[in-house]
Formats: sequence, C-alpha cells, structure tokens
Amino acid sequence: MARRPRPVVLKAGCKRTGGSWHSAYDNVVVTDTARLDVDHFVPLVEVYDSEQAPWSAARREAYANDQASPDTLIAVSAASNRSKSDKDPAEWLPSDGSYHCAYAATWVGTKLRWDLAVDENERQALLGLAEDCPTTTVVYEPAP
Repeated sequence: MARRPRPVVLKAGCKRTGGSWHSAYDNVVVTDTARLDVDHFVPLVEVYDSEQAPWSAARREAYANDQASPDTLIAVSAASNRSKSDKDPAEWLPSDGSYHCAYAATWVGTKLRWDLAVDENERQALLGLAEDCPTTTVVYEPAP
C-alpha cells in the first residue's frame, strides 16, 4: 500500500494541527515538522560548482527560491537531507532504491533547467542509473 501524505490542517495563528509529508529519499512519512527539511534537489554548493558562467546574485536567488518548478525544492526527512548534504549522485543516492530512477531524472532535469554542467564522476553515475531506468523520461522547462 502506497504511503500518502495527509493535507496539512491549520488552526488560528497558522499553527499546524495535522498533516503529513512523504519523504521520497527514504520512503518515510513525516508528521513532525521538526523532522522535515526543504531540500534544494541540486544542492547550492553543487550549483555554484556547476555554473557554466558565473551567476549574478539575482540568478542565485532565483534558483534558491525556485517555486515555479516542482523539482528544484523538495520536502524530505531531515535525516535524509543531512545524509545527502551537498553530494551529487556519484557520492549519494536515496536510501529508497525504488526512487533512484525518479531521482536521476529529476537531478538531470534540474541541471538542464538551470543550464548547469556535470563533472565526469557525476556523468558516469547518471549514465549508470539511466541503464537501470529505460522507461524513465527527463522532463524540464528552462528557467527564466
């Protein structure tokens, strides 16, 4: 049976009284917001290391706050986010193996959206994942 998040319920003063979030990295349902992080799918350090040309402060801010794409920011368990830290797919993959194909496609889509380069180790890791994901499609829209 699939784990499904429950809608967040708010009471006066924006106090959360219910709800849950599905953490795709580790297939955990989080109900305590203190155990939840919003992760930059491609970490900020990786973005800065992958810029094709130096970004302006405005472009970096646009990436850091990109809510136009459902993929740039993701709510995950704090534990999985801290495990990932600033690592790329050559150094870290989600503990939930069933998410590896979606993870690789989202990583590539985010890199393409923001015109970011990949290093050779990252490229080889992504190619290895792609071999295991023949039906996975990368979807993205270029960032403004």
